[in-house]
Amino acid sequence: MQLKRVVVTGMGALTPIGNNLEAYWEGLKNGVSGSAPITYFDTEKFKTKFACELKGYNPQDFFDRKEARKLDRFAQYALVSSDEAIQDSGLNLDEIDKFRVGVVWGAGIGGLETFQNEVIGFANGDGTPRFNPFFIPKMIADIAPGNISIKHGFMGPNYTTVSACASSANALIDALNYIRLGHCDVIVTGGSEAAVTIAGMGGFNAMHALSTRNESPETASRPFDATRDGFVLGEGAGALILEEYEHAKARGAKIYAEVLGGGLSSDAHHMTAPHPEGIGVVRVMENCLENAGLKPEDVDAINTHGTSTPLGDVAELKAISKVFGDHASNININSTKSMTGHLLGAAGAIEAIASILAIEHGMVPPTINHSVVDEEIDASLNLTLNKAQERDVKIAMSNTFGFGGHNACVLFKKI
Repeated sequence: MQLKRVVVTGMGALTPIGNNLEAYWEGLKNGVSGSAPITYFDTEKFKTKFACELKGYNPQDFFDRKEARKLDRFAQYALVSSDEAIQDSGLNLDEIDKFRVGVVWGAGIGGLETFQNEVIGFANGDGTPRFNPFFIPKMIADIAPGNISIKHGFMGPNYTTVSACASSANALIDALNYIRLGHCDVIVTGGSEAAVTIAGMGGFNAMHALSTRNESPETASRPFDATRDGFVLGEGAGALILEEYEHAKARGAKIYAEVLGGGLSSDAHHMTAPHPEGIGVVRVMENCLENAGLKPEDVDAINTHGTSTPLGDVAELKAISKVFGDHASNININSTKSMTGHLLGAAGAIEAIASILAIEHGMVPPTINHSVVDEEIDASLNLTLNKAQERDVKIAMSNTFGFGGHNACVLFKKI
């Protein structure tokens, strides 16, 4: 069977360094840090008092009060970013076959704030179960693609992928395959997360997963730096319109890039820690290259998972050196989490967008906040430190890994 080609024709972003696609790119290329003291709740008793929150986001700019109350923030973010992507794509929704348009979305947690607040409300009450009638539909992770399809009438495949921090990369790969196999013409894909909450911060602190650099939050996300001490929690959403190539060409669509392939694997090692030798990460990149029909030397840039954790960064870079061999030193390697923080289930989406924008603009965004060399990291690798680098990026890879050992990798091509 001849697989169909799949391209990206629209994108939308709602991130801690920019509330739309254009602003996101400006933040990326200028090395802006999205980390700052938390404003959503009192952090006095928390080990970590900062995160990468959205800046200047107001639900009333997008929803009336009644509608906003029915939506957890993660679902709001999904609607906002997907609306931007649909508009950016130039799709005429009155002319396309909506039975062949799907929504495949990623969310690692879903409506955490809704769940938290309902439980707090019950615990503070008299024992009578007075729950919001929208509690369950606000909380469930699949409500995000459900709401997108309801708003626009898309009647193709509709569901949420959940694989922790790999969730939206999994969604993108599923969307790619549905179109490749001829089941859909268009799929809205991406991911959203809103875990900067009392429960989210408390839970990750309890795991000792978060940076505690409270004296300098803007420099706390420091992938590959010897002084890194954990990730910085982020929030937001990213959306991509994947479209069958001939369908896009027939309507004269702008094409950002081609999605060449995706790879999946499992570490089968530990609930939260990566395999120290990066065996699962080696396999996922090899699987992705094979799926795309590429050789290691074809890749120009890799946006790493790069969370700024002591174990994860080293394991991933070891895996890159193993897969790409001598060519590894020719690749622009970066971690945009140094700017956005870690958006959990939305990470794969916004980082895929960053890779595509690097292709479009011929510039690889930096890994910011690097100051101390880690002796465990191969010094020959170009980690794109502290300043964006101009480069003709023809092939870009985006890596995303999740708790539970879930690994996902996607490759994009200049077209």
